[in-house]
Amino acid sequence: MPVVEIPDFMRQARFTGAGGPEVIAIETAPVPRPGPGQVLVEVVAAGVNRPDCLQRAGNYPPPPGATEIPGLEIAGRIVALGAGVDSLKIGDEVCALVISGGYAEYCVAEAPLCLPVPKPLSLLEAAGLPENYYTVYDNVFTRGRLKAGETILIHGGSSGIGSTAIQLAHHAGARVIATAGSPEKCDFCLKLGADAAIDYRAKDFLAEVKALTDDRGVDEILDMVGGPYVARNLQALAVEGRLVQIAFLQPSEVTIDLMPVMLKRLTFTGSTLRARSVALKSAIAEALKRDVWPLLEAGKIKPFIHATFPLDQAREAHALMESSAHLGKIMLETGR
Repeated sequence: MPVVEIPDFMRQARFTGAGGPEVIAIETAPVPRPGPGQVLVEVVAAGVNRPDCLQRAGNYPPPPGATEIPGLEIAGRIVALGAGVDSLKIGDEVCALVISGGYAEYCVAEAPLCLPVPKPLSLLEAAGLPENYYTVYDNVFTRGRLKAGETILIHGGSSGIGSTAIQLAHHAGARVIATAGSPEKCDFCLKLGADAAIDYRAKDFLAEVKALTDDRGVDEILDMVGGPYVARNLQALAVEGRLVQIAFLQPSEVTIDLMPVMLKRLTFTGSTLRARSVALKSAIAEALKRDVWPLLEAGKIKPFIHATFPLDQAREAHALMESSAHLGKIMLETGR
């Protein structure tokens, strides 16, 4: 097995306190070492995600025992193996879902959560897969039970999550309706495979959904907005519909009439990913390898990179994320 020389120190981004992008600092820190069942990845690129911004604001701390360095998804090369790892080898190029620590030149990852880089993709593109694909697959298909022939409404269709959900739902044979905040973003959703796109700034999405479905409603909704959307989502669902909540850009505390849940036999569910056990996440990883990776290998779906920043410009990356001006993924590169 090849031996890779690993430096003692690396660059990483850290939050100096709770606040805006100005609290992001680049510092030098010791390179971590993998424990049993883990690998050390020399990070080429890391994805920037909304939960990173929530963590920076002080609203989404890492689980106990995890590093406070942000970053939930990475891609790079394995440079060291922890005890008991025999499914991977030094030099393998992987993308990985990590609990934290991705905004760094080296990051520890759980071996079962490392996936091979699909052949058509660069390491930069592959770094944009894990957080969105784990989240979308688990929520849209496992929890939301989307099937071919059904109709799904995807809010925030031009985001990283939304662009992933549109592609996967389309290739699963579902009819896809997306919402987005401008004509440009709606056009982006249509190019990804959405059958209809609603500019929520110009039109009432509930009225549009009713019109597009002949007043039937949709079978599933993927929502990360919350607030007043919750009650309107329940009204937009068809009989036996499912509302899957994965985030709250608006308040999570709402007052709603639950009668539609009873009358239409609705399911209102949701989930977070970060705090789940390695075993639960590895089950999603296996499902992705089986059901989604062949689509990536065939070039039928892919992550869309809007902008890439060097690690030193993580502040600018967060400012862009919070502006909501992006289409698809925002990435950081380490220069490794």
